[in-house]
Amino acid sequence: MTGAAPRPAFAPGSHPIAAHGAGAFAFAGMRHAGSILATPQGVRALEAASVDDLDPSALAPLIAECAERPGSIEFLVVGTGARTAPLGRPVQDALTRAGLRYEAMATGPALRVYNVMQSENRRVAAALIAAP
Repeated sequence: MTGAAPRPAFAPGSHPIAAHGAGAFAFAGMRHAGSILATPQGVRALEAASVDDLDPSALAPLIAECAERPGSIEFLVVGTGARTAPLGRPVQDALTRAGLRYEAMATGPALRVYNVMQSENRRVAAALIAAP
């Protein structure tokens, strides 16, 4: 998606993630097949089927939100799929430049961490790779 405008959120606002599995997530009364990016401004599709697909362009909406609303997000939880996997150096560098602290873990635990932090009104976002 290089050069393409980021897709708008299909669930505006901050939402807990109600469920996940079988390659999908449930939130805001809807179900989405595939990976998601959840920020205080909304939940949208994340163009990444695995952690290897996660690159700065896939995270462009997150980075833009950080630039447009400084301080609105301070922590990013990254769900890397069925297993914990490291983030690539370009992603780490982009997140650091955006002023974000981040933690990568398997998607199930990442979803739970995001929901707890979100329920505490923390300034959190999540990039969640869909897991089978």
